[in-house]
Amino acid sequence: MRIATFNVNSVNARLQNLLAWLKEAAPDLVCLQELKCEESKFPRDALEEAGYMCFVNGQKSYNGVAILSKLPFELARSRLPGEDDDHQARYLEVEVAIPSGAVRLACLYCPNGNPIGTDKFDYKLRWMARLHAHVQSLLTLEEPLVLAGDWNIIPRPQDCYDANAWIGDALFQPSSRAAWQRLINLGLTDAFMAAVGEDHAYTFWDYQAGAWPKDHGIRIDHFVLSPQAADQLVGVKIWRSARGREKASDHVPVTADFGL
Repeated sequence: MRIATFNVNSVNARLQNLLAWLKEAAPDLVCLQELKCEESKFPRDALEEAGYMCFVNGQKSYNGVAILSKLPFELARSRLPGEDDDHQARYLEVEVAIPSGAVRLACLYCPNGNPIGTDKFDYKLRWMARLHAHVQSLLTLEEPLVLAGDWNIIPRPQDCYDANAWIGDALFQPSSRAAWQRLINLGLTDAFMAAVGEDHAYTFWDYQAGAWPKDHGIRIDHFVLSPQAADQLVGVKIWRSARGREKASDHVPVTADFGL
């Protein structure tokens, strides 16, 4: 089984790139973030023609997540619990049928949090705390759990081109990284670190200041796995070449392969 995560940075603007990549990589399940459209504007027909069923949690102009699947799946949750008045479209969770039972897959678009010292950063930390509480409850199910998406957190200094350049950014704040580590400490696995572990392997390059040609990137798109999913992990690939395409997203797809 191949699962992908991809912040498309506007699914309609990048649709042809997305369709080309889906044909090339042939993932079974795909988590998309930053759709920037309501569900009614989501290109469902084109993706269904490409062989995928779709669950969508959209939002006009901002945010938005979707899960695409070639396998039978059911919607489990379309929002992260913990704040009833939070209507940002950042979370989607499904149960996917497999021969041995089921895989639970969550698609996440974690808050950016900038600028520091504002409500946006407070929201980021609260969102991560809510995620921590929800994942704790999911782990009691003792089933394969895959959390995939744009986490907007740089876990290590080696996950950015220059740690000093990110000291003042919400993605690299000690409290942001601590929230990530508390989640991992539940017994979860960073799939990239388990399968590859390479320093300076990036998933995002800004459109500004020539970041892509200079290779000034960061790793913020992650797979986090329960023990039952980590035991089945075969490999992880960052599809770096996607960033060089015309009209590319500033993120690239990442895939994780499992022996499920």
